[in-house]
Amino acid sequence: MKEYLKKNGIRLLVILLVVVLVVSVSSAAFSGGAGFLTNAILAVREPISKAATAAGDLLEGVYGYVFEYEQLQADNEALRIQLAEAQEAARAGAEAVEENERYETLLGFARDNPNYVMEQARIVAWSPNNWESSFTISKGSSSGISAGMAVITEYGALAGVVTEVAASSATVSTIIDVDTSVGALVGSEGSSAMLVGDYALMTQGQARITWLTEGAQLFLDDEILTSGSGDMIPSGLVIGTVSSIQTEAAGQTEYGIITPAADLDSLVQVFIIKSFGAQAGQQDAQAPASGETAVTPPPESAAPVTGG
Repeated sequence: MKEYLKKNGIRLLVILLVVVLVVSVSSAAFSGGAGFLTNAILAVREPISKAATAAGDLLEGVYGYVFEYEQLQADNEALRIQLAEAQEAARAGAEAVEENERYETLLGFARDNPNYVMEQARIVAWSPNNWESSFTISKGSSSGISAGMAVITEYGALAGVVTEVAASSATVSTIIDVDTSVGALVGSEGSSAMLVGDYALMTQGQARITWLTEGAQLFLDDEILTSGSGDMIPSGLVIGTVSSIQTEAAGQTEYGIITPAADLDSLVQVFIIKSFGAQAGQQDAQAPASGETAVTPPPESAAPVTGG
């Protein structure tokens, strides 16, 4: 018997366990109680159920986080677009206010010069060439612009002269450009002189006044005006003031360094004097060209200004 149990003990034990499990399950089924096998199953199922619940909660949390993150991204993008639109509207409003202020200032200048016919234009580009000082404006021959016309600020300060013209644009060389040559009047006595460009001075935002009338003398802070020589630039436009007085190498001839009255670095809009004097009177009688918008000044015979 002992040998038999040694050889078949494990098998008998397994059979016995199976019988016990079957009896327990059957008993539980008939009596309604929880047997050993049921308890074992419940013991195994409970941690698995908890683990599944925890995994489900985790996945639900991850999904909620992803959804909320995507929603936040969408909200942020919408806010970014709204901010950009608000900033653009603010910039447009600020530009409109500045433009109205320029027009109001110009009308004051226009009242003092009722024979000027002027065209408004915006600066669209500055020359990238370091050897010149020029910019491109948004008006050209189709708006009545031609080479040689004076270009001024809203204060009536000379900013430059039109040098090249296309149909819908034009190039303006500033008063500090190396090729500048404009007749000028110096000081209270109005001595004749010439405003000329100089490369070294151009890099400093200045120009030279030279070739003064014999016997004339320069003084610091003398005001420099246009002389009106030629038919394209009227007299009396402010060019700038004498900020320094120098002598030529020989030490005999004086010349002045001019600081422009026009703040060239901040220009965004300019006004071209298309005609003045008798020519302006003839042009006033004509209707504005197609596509132009007349800016009517106050009733005091202010100069016509066209825009667009």
